[in-house]
Amino acid sequence: MKLFYAPLLEALISHAESEPAGFHVPGHRYGEALKQKLILNDAGHHPAEWFSAVMRLDVTELSTTDDLHHPEASILEAQRLAARTFGADESFFLVGGSTAGNLALLLALCEQPGDLVIVQRNVHKSIINGLKLAGASAVFLSPQIDPCTGLATIPSLQDVEEALRRYPEAKGVVLSNPNYYGMGIHLQAYAELIHRFQKPLVVDEAHGAHYGFHPELPPSALSEGADAVVQSAHKTLPALTMGAMLHVRGDRIRRDKLRQSLAMIQSSSPSFPILASLDISRAMIDALGGQLFEQGLGAAAMFRAWLRHSEFPIREAERTAVKEEAAARYADPLRLVLYDSSERISGYELQLRLERYGCYAEMADPRYVVLVFGVQTSQEDIRKLQHGVEAISIAMKEQETNPPAGSAAVLDASGVTYQPQSMSEPVSFTRDRYAQADSKRMKLEHAVDCLSAEMVTPYPPGIVILYPGERITAAIAGQITRLASMGAKFQGASDPSMATIEVYKGQ
Repeated sequence: MKLFYAPLLEALISHAESEPAGFHVPGHRYGEALKQKLILNDAGHHPAEWFSAVMRLDVTELSTTDDLHHPEASILEAQRLAARTFGADESFFLVGGSTAGNLALLLALCEQPGDLVIVQRNVHKSIINGLKLAGASAVFLSPQIDPCTGLATIPSLQDVEEALRRYPEAKGVVLSNPNYYGMGIHLQAYAELIHRFQKPLVVDEAHGAHYGFHPELPPSALSEGADAVVQSAHKTLPALTMGAMLHVRGDRIRRDKLRQSLAMIQSSSPSFPILASLDISRAMIDALGGQLFEQGLGAAAMFRAWLRHSEFPIREAERTAVKEEAAARYADPLRLVLYDSSERISGYELQLRLERYGCYAEMADPRYVVLVFGVQTSQEDIRKLQHGVEAISIAMKEQETNPPAGSAAVLDASGVTYQPQSMSEPVSFTRDRYAQADSKRMKLEHAVDCLSAEMVTPYPPGIVILYPGERITAAIAGQITRLASMGAKFQGASDPSMATIEVYKGQ
């Protein structure tokens, strides 16, 4: 075990211990403002009991604390240490989650309105918002569908190469890896291909901040050749919510533009507790190495072994890793994807039933429930989860033989949210192209070959199937109709039934 050293945390503690007289923001004055006499239903619920400790570290830009937008002291040292730990040439702390990093990268990548980027279709909405802010255009590549689970990963290597050949003016390629279910593709072959075309590879690795720090964990995108990687440290490392990092390697991303973009996107009053938690997470990795993840990995393995030897209908989805392919698949061992193999209950219902036994999952969709095992997941946590699964399974045996009519379990989560065509036409996100364009509403089946005037997002999983300005193909229209008939909800669409759709006139 190495010495724990977090320079940003040390600077904040030193400042707090100096008993400063603060004539500056924030208004809580190191938490002192909370120490008022209040009438409470429960004395233990006084806000000072819960917030005072962290508020002692919640300061502003002082000579003793540094400035995120012009770091010269503890923040600069903390970011340099993070770059060394994560294998970057330079790392930037983010207080607005991975969203801030994705927005800044798209603004840095697309310097002129109309610049084109090759983008994986099933990306987080922050990447789409980055395209909008940059006024860029995107060619969307459909993801591959995992044959075991029916869930989407990233586009095929062949589709990426075809897009690079067809659109040599592209400013880069943006991928999202791994997905929410902990499934991903090794990226070395992708990085090598994209670099042969002299383009940068940008990866939204929000769910993989812990990658590369234990032999049982997948390698990080940065280690496999990505030029810029965004990671939500708060998702899998001991960081506060909204704490994230942006890592850069090489010179394919202009760092001067990136710094300017980050200064526009990030608050001029960043949270020092969030920044310090990023420094703490890095320091814990440096001090403990792979040992940091031993308990979580052991807990996940224990539960998997128990579930595998049980006869319960609640099973783990088969996210089998494939190593022999050029772009091999992997599965994060710290994510558990559960489902009802008897199809009696949906993923949503399973999530609700687990909560009745004190087990709160990360997310659910019509079929699956995703559980994230943290670095400190305990045996007591596992016993509680085992009890919940066992009790749910016993209750299900007492139900009728056939799945209940109208059960959400019939809503298949097996990739139906993605269009079958592998590559879209360029879709413009420039503000002026359609700002003044007239639109009309028409029946979906008559809208083939028209340009959509609205964004259509089946939920879950909340991945856009049709963007404003994207041409409606027969395949897309058919897929929307199929999803609507299965009961899917559509975000962004003015007609929830999707019997009609808004299109641009004369486009």
